[in-house]
Formats: sequence, structure tokens, C-alpha cells
Amino acid sequence: MDSHNNRNLTNYRLPLMKVTKYPCLAFCVFICAIFFSSFSGSTSQLKSKFKFPYRSAGLTDREAAVHLLNRFTYGATPGQIDEVVNSGLENWFAHQLAADLPEDSLDNRLKSYDALHFTNNEVAIKYPERGAMYRNAAKDGYVNKDSLYLAKDKAAFNRQIQAYMKLKGYRPEGELGEQFMSQKILRAAYSDNQLQEVMTDFWFNHFNVSYAKNGPGKYIPAYERDVIRPGAFGKFDELLLATAKSPAMLYFLDNAKSVGAQPQKKVATQPLAGDQMMMSGLDTVRRVVNFIPRRSVPGLNENYARELMELHTLGVDGGYKQSDVTQAARILTGWTVYPLGENAADNSIVKQYTKKGIESMMAQGYVHEGDFLFDPTHHDKGEKTVLGHSFGNNGGYEEGVDLLKMLAHNSSTAKFITRKIAVHFVSDNPPQSLLDKMSKSFLDNDGDIKQVLIIMVTAPEFWSKSALREKTKSPFELAISSVRALNADVTSPMPLFNWVSRMGEHLYYYLAPTGFPDRGTYWINTGALLNRMNFGLALTTGRIPGVIINTVALNHDKEPESPMAALMIYSKLLLPERNLDQTIRRLTPMLTQPDLAATIDRSAASAPVKISDGMAANDPMMSDSKMQLNMQPKETHVYARVQRQTGNNNMLSQVVGIIIGSPEFQRR
Repeated sequence: MDSHNNRNLTNYRLPLMKVTKYPCLAFCVFICAIFFSSFSGSTSQLKSKFKFPYRSAGLTDREAAVHLLNRFTYGATPGQIDEVVNSGLENWFAHQLAADLPEDSLDNRLKSYDALHFTNNEVAIKYPERGAMYRNAAKDGYVNKDSLYLAKDKAAFNRQIQAYMKLKGYRPEGELGEQFMSQKILRAAYSDNQLQEVMTDFWFNHFNVSYAKNGPGKYIPAYERDVIRPGAFGKFDELLLATAKSPAMLYFLDNAKSVGAQPQKKVATQPLAGDQMMMSGLDTVRRVVNFIPRRSVPGLNENYARELMELHTLGVDGGYKQSDVTQAARILTGWTVYPLGENAADNSIVKQYTKKGIESMMAQGYVHEGDFLFDPTHHDKGEKTVLGHSFGNNGGYEEGVDLLKMLAHNSSTAKFITRKIAVHFVSDNPPQSLLDKMSKSFLDNDGDIKQVLIIMVTAPEFWSKSALREKTKSPFELAISSVRALNADVTSPMPLFNWVSRMGEHLYYYLAPTGFPDRGTYWINTGALLNRMNFGLALTTGRIPGVIINTVALNHDKEPESPMAALMIYSKLLLPERNLDQTIRRLTPMLTQPDLAATIDRSAASAPVKISDGMAANDPMMSDSKMQLNMQPKETHVYARVQRQTGNNNMLSQVVGIIIGSPEFQRR
């Protein structure tokens, strides 16, 4: 295998040295060659219940600790491998399952982010919908009504809007997003309860909602905080129910507006004028529902029911039919959001609760829990059948709960969910023997996620040498593992967030309800590889604002004497417990290129990575915010202006950056 890889490397080295007319193209070939060649081939109670069989797989304590940290954290910090070995691998994992480690340091970093603690109702009040806020500003005389449709002086209009926002105590939408994205970076980088953060990311991706769709955005922070993170180690059916009742999910998959058939009532609709009369069929309904309040025609929406079966529970091959989707959607009619925001008191439902009281409303079939509302007047009370299970006439909220429980405990769900967990933590193609154990645990333990993880990590398949470093880091995992490995101090998280987007993972903006794919082939292409190397060099040479690194401190304040010595020393520090011979050979030719960073940057620019759309940068409601979620870092060609940081020099920074961007560091 080594000789084969060496032949491949030699074949690509010669053109790189000879071709001067197309240096960027040659470098692309070189980077791709070395990458793809490299991929050939209670706490005490928990502790007493399991033992890791890594020695049977031929792993040392340190090798096993590295494997644990690679899979169940966002990467090891300096000295953490020895800490895990000394505390005992099982004991460390038990603490991670309990998520009981103090977070004083992280809490101190998050203390200035006050919006992270807002309820959904507070968010709705402080961050109003743009259209409603504009109309209120016009109503209160702050802007001319005509300017809402076409402002002749946009700068003046924006100043008036900002003055109105200040008067009313409104905040720009971008501020909430910036705080939320910042805490994502900080939690992943500095939380001591790393597995909780990894599982929070896993379940958010599974139950994906997106800022890219109008509606759910402002409720996403509370969705992650109050639904996903607390349920990361619990029972799957409880997590499923909590996501189904969240405003973020109800808006994202449109169940908030799904209304059952009411044959005893006729729905009066107002005629549409002008060009609206020219629209036809489904397009008319969609546009009316989306843009003309109080004119929409009630009806069944199957979006959530379809994704509930295909993505959240059974899987695409889970044995359901289209008729099951329709029937499930009927069962979930009336599941909506309790009115939120400063105008909620004017809503008829809120008035009824205020006038009649909770008990009277419950007697009528209403269910109000937090931000969730079950409205029986919008529920289809007819008989339904899903997967052969009959739901009788005159059902209410409970039949929806029963449906979710039935789906959560289905054997197809057990296979689908546990396979996703195994793919994330073991390999892109986990062995069937492991999948069988995990799905059995899921069914035997009432969907207990914690027990599934224990079965997985105590199985010989998890510790097989063929599973070591077989997962490819996503851009987010690469960025955070780099921060942790280099012991970096992140004082301003958003530039790092923007770099993750530049590498192809626009967090919280993946529009498809599938969430980001969890396979290496999705992340690896020419543009991605170049951007990853570009990131490594930008990080270590101080060109990512708000990220401070002292590379010399990692080597006990001793500077290596030469680039080759630096490559040897820091490869051992950043790639522990690995055979580094091939890595050293692959990276050595890059040490002597004085314009390496500029070459990579030009090559990356010619093979860009597509990222999803974000917020509009010129939105006046965002003008007080520094967030630029949908933009590439402002300075693309910044390599002539290196910011020197304490403990760094150009040679060492380039060497460490090369290691961070190397194919071997992409593995976890």
C-alpha cells in the first residue's frame, strides 16, 4: 500500500515542479492526489454496567482514548488524551453520558449573550416580523405608508425604521442569529460535556429546521435549547413529541396551518382581484396562504406527516404508503402554535382562554402547553387508519400523541434511527452485526438513546481497527477540532462561523428537512479540499479575526529549528497515536513553497464551494448587527497582510496550517 501511494505521489510531484503556466491547476491536482491516496484503505451506576473491549482489538489505552475523543467530542485538547487514560475510559464516557461536568468557563464566555435565554414569546416581541413592524411604524407615523412599497430615499427610510425600533425596544433580527451562531461555536469548542454538544448537533440535524425558510427562524434558538439539547440522551418518543410541538418545526413543515375537513361548516372566501384572478389552482392557494392573512383557504397540509415518516421515524423504506401519510396528516390537524408576540392578546384564542379559563377550554378539547396549541375546531374528527392501526371518530389531541408513540416504537424506526447513529459514530457503512445489536437495544429499552450509545460503544465493531479514523470531518468539525487542538482562544466567534460556511456547511441554513448528509463523499471535492487547506493556513497565521493562537506554547514554548523539525514535532502533537511516515512524505513538498497560501487561495477561488443562501446583508432590520451569515469572509486574498500573534512565526504558522489542512487531520 505504501509503495502504491508513493508512486501516485511521484506521478503528481513532477508536473507540479515542471508546469509553470498553470500553477493553480497543478496545485489542485496535488492536493486532491494526497487526500484521496490517504483514504485508501448516575455516573457510578453507569460505570459498573459496561466495559470497553478495545484491548481485544489490539488497541493501547492511548489509542482507544484517541478513538473515543475523535468520535464523542469535537476533538482532543492538549493533554486530554492522558486525562482520559488516567481517569479511565469507561469513567470518562459515563460522565459524558451524564453530562454532569461543571461549565463555569463556558458560562463565562456566554454571559454576554442575553438573547439566548429569551422565551419564544419574548423573541416574538423583541424581534418582530418585518412586515408587521413596518406597518406599525407607518400606523404610528414614523414612516410614510407609501414608502413601505417603494422608498424613494432608502437611507432615510432605514434611519426612520431604526429610530422606531429603538423607541419600541425592538432589536434587529440579525442580533438574535448572531448570538445563537456564536454560542454554537463556543459550546462546541469549550464545553466539557462534549458528547452532549455532539448529540445536540446530531439530533438537530435529524430533526432539521432552517433559517432559510421564512417563519421558523426566530424560534430556532429555543428549539435547540429547550427541545433538542435536553432530549439528546432521553427516550426517542419523548424527543419526537417535543419536536412535533415546537413552533420551529410547526412552522418549518407547515403543520401550524394544517386544518382538517369540517363538513358541517362552509368556508367563506373573498374574491381575489386583479392579477390574483389570473393565478390558477394550487399556486393560488399557496400564494394566498403565504401572503394574504385572513383570506387563506383552510386545508390539509401533508408536509410534516410525510417527513415524520420518511425522515423522523420509519425511513423511506419503512413500509408506509401515501395513504398513511394522508391519514397521519389528518390526525395531526389542529396542532399549531399558541399566539405569540405583543399583539397576541388580540387573538381570538387568547381572548377565549382569558375569558373562559383553562379548565373550560380543556373541556372543549383545547390543549395549551407552552407555545403549543391544539385547536379542536381545526381538527379532523373523522376515522383514520395508519399502518393498519385504526383511530376512531371524534378523536382529539391524544390521537396525535398515540400516532407519534406508535411510530417511535416501530421496528422500522428502530433500524432507521440506530443506523443513523452508527453512521455518525462508527463509519459510513457500519457492519450489520452492530446495527442488529443497536436496533434490538432501541426496542428492548423503550427507545432509550443512552442505552443505544452504550451498546454501540461496548461492541467489538466500534473498536475494530478498520473503524479507526474512517469518518470525514464536516467543515464545522474541522474548524472546532482545530480550535481545540491548538488551544485557541475564540474571542469573536462569527468570523469562524463564516469560515465554516465558506467551506460548505452553512449551519442552520440547510433548507431540506433531511439535514446535512453524514457521509464523507458529500464533503470531499476539489473546492472543499482547497478551502480546508486555505482555512488551516488562515487560522494558524492569524488571519481569522477573533481567534488567538500560540503555536509555540503547544511545544512547551520551544521553537523548532527548521520547517522539517516543525513538521515532525507538530504532526505528533496534532495527529497523536498514528503512523506519520506517509503524512510526512506527503506534506514535505509543501514546506518550501513561499507563496503557498496565495497559491491555495487562487486555486480555491477557481473551484468554489456552494453554500446555501442566508440573510440579506442590506436588510435595515439587521443594520445594527455585525452578522454576515451569507457572505464569504470579506478579505479573500489577504495573504500579504499577516497578523503576527504572540508565539507565532511565519515558518511555524505555515507548517501547522499545512497539518491542519492535511488529509490526515480531516479524519476523525
